[in-house]
Amino acid sequence: MNIIATCRRQPWNKGKLVGQKTPLRLRDIWAIRVRLQIAERTRDLALFDLAIDSKL
Repeated sequence: MNIIATCRRQPWNKGKLVGQKTPLRLRDIWAIRVRLQIAERTRDLALFDLAIDSKL
């Protein structure tokens, strides 16, 4: 007897919102900058500023 099991896999994004995300608001950007400055994470702040400036 040869039984072929059909295993249905669910997609990883089932039930999740997909697509383009909403852009960060100006106050959110400044909140992130302030938190990075308070934590003295200069490297992360520089990378964040670079990403924002290059519109990533």
